[in-house]
Amino acid sequence: MALSKKPVTGMKDILPEEMQIRDYVTGVIKKTYGEFGFTSIETPCVENIENLSNKQGGENEKLIFKILKRGEKLNLETAECERDLVDGGLRYDLTVPLVRFYSNHANELPSPFKALQMGNVWRADRPQRGRYRQFMQCDIDILGEPSNLAEIELILATTTTLGRLGFKNFQIRINERRILKAMAAYSGFEEVSYDSVFITLDKMDKIGLGGVEAELLENGFQKENVEKYLALFKGLGTADNGLEFLAKELGDFLEEEVKASLNEIMESVRATQNDCFELVFDPTLVRGMSYYTGTIFEIAMPEFGGSCGGGGRYDKMVGKFTGNDVPACGFSIGFERIILLLLESGFQIPTQPEKVAYLLEKGLPGEELCKVIGRAQEERKAGRQVLVVRMNKNKKFQKEQLMKEGYDIFKEFYKNPLK
Repeated sequence: MALSKKPVTGMKDILPEEMQIRDYVTGVIKKTYGEFGFTSIETPCVENIENLSNKQGGENEKLIFKILKRGEKLNLETAECERDLVDGGLRYDLTVPLVRFYSNHANELPSPFKALQMGNVWRADRPQRGRYRQFMQCDIDILGEPSNLAEIELILATTTTLGRLGFKNFQIRINERRILKAMAAYSGFEEVSYDSVFITLDKMDKIGLGGVEAELLENGFQKENVEKYLALFKGLGTADNGLEFLAKELGDFLEEEVKASLNEIMESVRATQNDCFELVFDPTLVRGMSYYTGTIFEIAMPEFGGSCGGGGRYDKMVGKFTGNDVPACGFSIGFERIILLLLESGFQIPTQPEKVAYLLEKGLPGEELCKVIGRAQEERKAGRQVLVVRMNKNKKFQKEQLMKEGYDIFKEFYKNPLK
C-alpha cells in the first residue's frame, strides 16, 4: 500500500511563501516584546499527564494528545486504567509549561520575571478556518508582579506589536472574573453553578440575550434568578459607564477594590494607547480557562469575526506546583489567525532585500563556477539575497516560478560565452 503524502488531519504543511511571512511576524514579535523587557524561554512540547489534567485547563483537558508509556513500562496485559498506559501528553497551551518552568527555576530567575515563549501546541479539536490541531502560540507573561502594572504592560506590549504588523480598528475587550462572580451572586445563583452560568454567558455574542435566557432556563435555573441576571445586561445596554452602573447595582456584592483596580488599568492604557485599537469594558467576556482569578482580556479583530488572542491574571496556579501562590498574568496572541489574516490581505513583507537569481547552464566549467560563486558571495555581503541554481530546459517557466518567490533580477551564466 502506498504511503500517504497528505498531512495528518488537522495539521498542515507550510509552503515557502507563508513561511517567509511567519518568520517576519516572529521577528517583529520578538523585537517588540524585547523592547518591553520580555526575555525568551523554551519548554518541552511533552508534559507530565498529571500537569496537563489538573483541572486548570478547562475544555482543553478533553483535547489532550496522550502519549503511551515506553518500553517495559508499557504493559497492555496488566493495565487496568488509562493511568497504567499513559504518563505524558503534548502540551495544549504554553501557560501550564511556563508555570512548571517557573516553579522549577524560580531561584534562578529575576523577580518579577517577564517571559516570552513561542512554540507549537496540540489539541485534538475539530479543524476549521484558522484552527488546527497543531498550531503556534505566542505568549508573554509576568510572574511576581501583584500590581496592575502587569496588566497595563501586557496590553500595551501586545497592541504595539499588532500595530507594527499593520492591524487597526481592533478591540481589546476587558473584564474581571470577580465581577462575573459578583453578578452571579447578586442574581441568586449558587456558587457551585457559576461555571455553568458562565459557559452559557460566553455564548452571548452568538445566541444573544434571548438565547442565553432560554439556555439558562433549560439548564434548570430559577426564573427569578435568570431574570435578575439578565436585567443587569439590559441595564448595561443603556448605561453611559458600564463599570459604574454595575458597581452601583451590585452594591456589597462587588468589592470597591475590584472596581478601582479595573478602572486604573483602563485609564492607564487609554492615557498612553495609540489609535490602532479601542479598549472596551465587556462584562460578557468569560475566557474558558478555570485558572483565571482576576482581570481577563481578549483581542476582537473585525476582519476575522472572532477572537485573535487573549489572557488574564492567574494568581493561584504557581501554588499548585510549589504550595506558595505567586502573582501571575499573561497575554497570548492568536499567531495562526494573525498569519491567516495577513495572507488573505495579500500582505507583503516590507524592506525585503533585493532578490537575485543566478541561472547556471549545465556543464559550466569548474573555473567559471568558482567565479560565479565568488560573485554571489560579494552580492550577499552587499545585503542582497542571491539564489544560485542550475538552469532548466524550460527557462521561461523557471523564471516565472522564481518571480512568484520574489526574485526580480536574473543573471545567466553559460559554459560558452554568448556572442
